[in-house]
Amino acid sequence: MSTVNFEKIVKSYGDTSVVRELDLELPDGSFTVLVGPSGCGKTTTLRMLAGLETVTSGRILIGGRDVTKLEPKDRDIAMVFQNYALYPHLSVRENLAFPLRAIQTPKDQVATRVDSVAGPLGLTPLLHRKPKDLSGGQQQRVAIGRAIIRQPSVFLFDEPLSNLDAKLRVEMRTELLQIQRRLGTTALYVTHDQEEAMTLSDCIVVMRDGQIAQQGKPQDVYDHPNSTFVAAFVGSPKMNLMDGTVTDGVFVDDAGFSIGVTNVAAGRFTLGVRPDDILIGLDESSPHRGVVDVVELLGPRAIVSVISHGQNVAAVVEAASMTGIREGATVSLGIRPGSQHLFNQSTGLRVGS
Repeated sequence: MSTVNFEKIVKSYGDTSVVRELDLELPDGSFTVLVGPSGCGKTTTLRMLAGLETVTSGRILIGGRDVTKLEPKDRDIAMVFQNYALYPHLSVRENLAFPLRAIQTPKDQVATRVDSVAGPLGLTPLLHRKPKDLSGGQQQRVAIGRAIIRQPSVFLFDEPLSNLDAKLRVEMRTELLQIQRRLGTTALYVTHDQEEAMTLSDCIVVMRDGQIAQQGKPQDVYDHPNSTFVAAFVGSPKMNLMDGTVTDGVFVDDAGFSIGVTNVAAGRFTLGVRPDDILIGLDESSPHRGVVDVVELLGPRAIVSVISHGQNVAAVVEAASMTGIREGATVSLGIRPGSQHLFNQSTGLRVGS
């Protein structure tokens, strides 16, 4: 078993707390992604699990074994870094073999393991090359291969795809997920890219100011964000958020946009609507209208920014529905029934289910 447990973990530098009372479990064989803005504590959390940062208080367990004070080499983990960290003077074969030779694995076993790892990663034709003769994607495959060849209890990934171009990043994301699924090794992955987090994870953990803002299955976090912070961070383009007042079952934002809500007492709230749930049309009789400010064409769809009642509203529109919707055009606005989210304006927390 390689379940990982963080128990009341605190990491402080002097009077500054970077991670605060973190409780988190990574189930055996799961792929968990830590995501959040810069400075939220996600990389520090990963480095504490790796043993590269000391823990101020609390415990870290791998497979029930307390590893809090163990050296990195004694934790049975393997880490893939953002910058690949390959040995430039060694060939691909030698880079892959290095972790096994470091623990004095018999030579015949080293050769067999290298060949078995190189094949699925598409590295067999490249085994004689040096890192400088490889593309960024090939170098990252070598780094991943060097991590998995030891068959560790836990994989750690520190933004490993951030140096790749967009197309290669998507391809490597798929390959990485397939490798982890095939091996069934527990993985913890750190990224600031919420799209990457949604795609890769069994469990997404959104962090803010050294604490967990929300965790759960990616779709659950997307569909039911528990705060305006999570609502705005998870999803691309980000959720539209409008401050306003609820009176007699009607939400009216500060610019005059209104919509009916149910089971909500009067008061100040923030209304959230995903751009995918904003309906744009050419209905001249609609009470809710705006002027198209910017159209971003993305092939099969477009992101349309509309100025309505002084509020900038983003909508996702299918290409087939773009007839008449162009910059400067006046359009009608609606909200897909049942798609709105309501948050307490003072706390930012979700109201109701």
